[in-house]
Amino acid sequence: MMLLPSQLWSQPRKPTAVAEIATYNGLDREQVLYTGAKGEGKIVWYTSLAGDSYKAIARAFEAKYPGVRLETYRAGGSELVPRMTEEAKARRPIFDALETTEDSLMTSKVIQLLRPYFSPYLDKYPDDAKEKADKHLTFWTTIRESYLGFGYNKTQISPHAVPKGFDGLLHPELKGKLGITLNETSAKMIGAMIKIKGDGFVKKLKSQEIKAYTVSSAALADLIASGEIGASFHIFRNHALVSAAKGSSLGWIPMELVPTNSGGVALAAQPPHPHAALLLIDFLLHDGAKILDKFQYGHPTTDYGFKRWYQDRGRPLADLEADSARWEKLAKEITQR
Repeated sequence: MMLLPSQLWSQPRKPTAVAEIATYNGLDREQVLYTGAKGEGKIVWYTSLAGDSYKAIARAFEAKYPGVRLETYRAGGSELVPRMTEEAKARRPIFDALETTEDSLMTSKVIQLLRPYFSPYLDKYPDDAKEKADKHLTFWTTIRESYLGFGYNKTQISPHAVPKGFDGLLHPELKGKLGITLNETSAKMIGAMIKIKGDGFVKKLKSQEIKAYTVSSAALADLIASGEIGASFHIFRNHALVSAAKGSSLGWIPMELVPTNSGGVALAAQPPHPHAALLLIDFLLHDGAKILDKFQYGHPTTDYGFKRWYQDRGRPLADLEADSARWEKLAKEITQR
């Protein structure tokens, strides 16, 4: 009450509406978000991160911001999108922030599940790592990348049989030793082969007696590490590096074109806990890279010496769905069940 009118007018008005919180760029941003987040008490984060990586992020976030509980729901993007859609139809928004792959983010944007946001850390990311919106906002920002390449057991595959490129997959020593999973990762590598070598080359792989497995990509890497499978052409680099660090014989090399799964962080269109949601997004953009690096995830600002292929980027969803269906069909045609 003792403040002069001029002092009252100089106090910045704190954001209260979701739209204001999502775009707030005051110098006291972190304090405003943290104070609001403590009042909200928690945040609900949907993510596709696997293993212990998202648990490590949750622990670090709660340690940095005591009083804000991070509730995490982990699933693949193909599961998250229907879940979020049903929540929106029921007008019962649950999630606050989202981290998933680019194809699922694109779908989420089209069906209006996302809201563009500001973060003071956006300038540290290259333009192609951001799905830009109006007024210097972004719908999502890529915070981690995973790279598909040739994974092999070093005790089963001799050095001269390790392919230097796609042509090397036809090496006689690899016959009967290759395995794949019939999911989106094998389909993406099929797409890369078609882009470089054409459909005809992919059909030649049928002579290699490739076995199909109904397991996750991480589990397939474990099967190679254990020696049950000799090799696969769609193993994630981070899975191989983590396995090798534990003492396995799992090796990994890139092909001519490296399909890249990029995971981005986004804000819900109607977050129940908006202050906490933006606080987590800032945390992921700033602190998250160091945590994810420990789990061997790639980062969009780092050059790893191979050619990335962002097969989902900048293309209509209808084209992506048509291509994915065709690649999955080819993957089935060249395998033995």
